[in-house]
Amino acid sequence: MTTRRAFGALAAGTALAVLAPATTASATPRHRRGRLIAHDGFRHGLGQWATELQDGGTVTASRGVLEIDVPSGATVWFKKKLEGPYVIEYTATPVSAGGVNDRVSDLNNFWNAVDVRSPDDVFATPRGGALAEYDYLKTYYAGYGANTNTTTRLRRYVGEAGVRPLIYDYAEPLLTANEPHRVRIVSDGSTVQWWNNGGLVFDYRDPAPYTSGHFAFRTVWSHFRITDFQVWRLFNHS
Repeated sequence: MTTRRAFGALAAGTALAVLAPATTASATPRHRRGRLIAHDGFRHGLGQWATELQDGGTVTASRGVLEIDVPSGATVWFKKKLEGPYVIEYTATPVSAGGVNDRVSDLNNFWNAVDVRSPDDVFATPRGGALAEYDYLKTYYAGYGANTNTTTRLRRYVGEAGVRPLIYDYAEPLLTANEPHRVRIVSDGSTVQWWNNGGLVFDYRDPAPYTSGHFAFRTVWSHFRITDFQVWRLFNHS
């Protein structure tokens, strides 16, 4: 069995402490959905989204599918700012059908993202899709099946160039080609969770949590089909 490494970044961002790893075994979510606060069924184009593409590619939304087919870095932002506590849910399928970009890799997300260069408007600072341009975010960043489907990691960006503090670093679980991955992201105060297909992948308690900001799909040289994007207020929260 592969040994997992789990790390918690300390406040200074320079030291690491060992944390108990999350488990991908069957688990019951403790955070129940309340009212729906945002959604996109991907039938009316990209009006709710903003794209940042490093080297072109295509991003389309039609017939119930957000399709991202790109040769390098791509970030697709949800334009509405989200305030916690909330739960994000969506389904993503990595396409492997012989296409030029059908590399199964990088089901990634930013959430509660704020750009320190324009903290009141994440879109006021232009970015071109290369990963280093996002170092100036304060955000959580999940990379599931990244690095050609060899790593699964959680980072907590602190808004400094070249500094991407690592929280969890796993060699599994990874992406399965042409299979749906049902993602659930929990932002509830200090509780930060990322689920896939009912398994708890990341479970982090942040002593200084990011509780609001923007969500994005992020990938690199890949082809994804995404459906059923929904954001829910947590049960018993207004």
